[in-house]
Amino acid sequence: MTIDNPDTHVMSNEAMDWQQVDRSYLWHPYTQMKTAPLPVPIARGEGVYLYTPSGDRILDGISSWWVNIHGHSHPYLNEALARQAMQLEHVMFAGFTHKPAAVLAERLIQVLPAGLKRIFYSDNGSTAVEVALKMAMQFWRNQGDDKRRTFVVLDHAYHGDTVGAMSASAESAFTEPFKPILFSVARAHAPYCFRCPVSLDPNSCNIDCLARLETILSAQQDTIAGVLVEPMLQAAGGMIVWPQQFLQGVRRLCDRFGVLMIADEVLTGFGRTGKMFACEHAGISPDLICLSKALTGGYMPLGVTAATETIYEAFLSDDRRKTFYHGHSFTANPLACAVAIASLDLLHQNQSLERVRSLEAIFRSRRTSLQSHRYVGDVRILGGVIALELVRDKDTREAGGYLDRVGPELARIFLDRGLLLRPLGNVLYFMPPYVIRDDEVHWVLDQIDDVLNCWQWPKS
Repeated sequence: MTIDNPDTHVMSNEAMDWQQVDRSYLWHPYTQMKTAPLPVPIARGEGVYLYTPSGDRILDGISSWWVNIHGHSHPYLNEALARQAMQLEHVMFAGFTHKPAAVLAERLIQVLPAGLKRIFYSDNGSTAVEVALKMAMQFWRNQGDDKRRTFVVLDHAYHGDTVGAMSASAESAFTEPFKPILFSVARAHAPYCFRCPVSLDPNSCNIDCLARLETILSAQQDTIAGVLVEPMLQAAGGMIVWPQQFLQGVRRLCDRFGVLMIADEVLTGFGRTGKMFACEHAGISPDLICLSKALTGGYMPLGVTAATETIYEAFLSDDRRKTFYHGHSFTANPLACAVAIASLDLLHQNQSLERVRSLEAIFRSRRTSLQSHRYVGDVRILGGVIALELVRDKDTREAGGYLDRVGPELARIFLDRGLLLRPLGNVLYFMPPYVIRDDEVHWVLDQIDDVLNCWQWPKS
């Protein structure tokens, strides 16, 4: 229905033409440079494609910031969302509950790594991490141990944009302006095999990069609340793929020194790495796990922090000082929970994990040709993710990092070809919705091959 209010001249979305909309009021993330192109208007989405108002088609090669797994505007998800909207759009979750939240919690418990039995809802990935950090610290305090206030995190980590999540992330352009308000953490090596932190050959080392974590835990175990990691794939830090032995080592060291292990699976959860959760690659379970992004199939913001029964029981008390005082207005939003349940349905009905593994097989079949390009230093593949680390020189491995002009330039080139790829500085990656067809995957890899055949590293 079109509603035209003659008094205010405010029109419904259906009646508005893009030419009538003043976009100058919008403040977009990462696009404040004066020379940046105007944001691309998108009118609709279908499957793996986004469509502009003029009808131009763009293949979504990064799952709209890693959230979309079933394709855009999926009929089954649309129906679940609409059905829930007709029943209950929202109710506060303090002192109230509702069926979608309860059903989703039960469904998650069935697929989460063993031992994770309690579901705490929040709004997004950053808040899921904030919850985990606060929960871990208060867990120790509720047991009379107020000394455990330090977290161990890894080099190249990225955990979100809220203050706690930034504190736990690597120092970078994302966090530098806010250093005065960030809390201190202990930093251990990440298994960045292409740029080994201990200068060893990844093919013959014994995961020696774990030694730094062991040293920290040994020296500070009485003051450490937990170890926070992105298991198997550090995403925003450069799409760094781990050997599973490193993740096994993290769990082993946390057990040995009696500290909590927190897994940030905001990106890696729900099949992205070829397993339902990345922790499964190493056969381990964390004490806390953080989820978001694909949780709702890319439809709605929703965060989950799942905990063990041991952690939950530390808060279960008639002493209100032991209460976990953390909540959001839209905690456990029924619309988000309903579409998350539907997304879990599709993951099973569509055999999504098998599909992701077939994507990985295609990526591996194209690896040699991609590796041969002049500026490709490393090709990393895990599940439905392929990443190419670009370097000026293969011998020196010189590269400019996240702020290098390589990223924006390549993003523009691919967009001109109808392909949405958004490099992380000098790391070009492809992470499509699971429903992408094989021929579409090959088309994207052909575009990458073609561009890298003739592309020249920009002059500084």
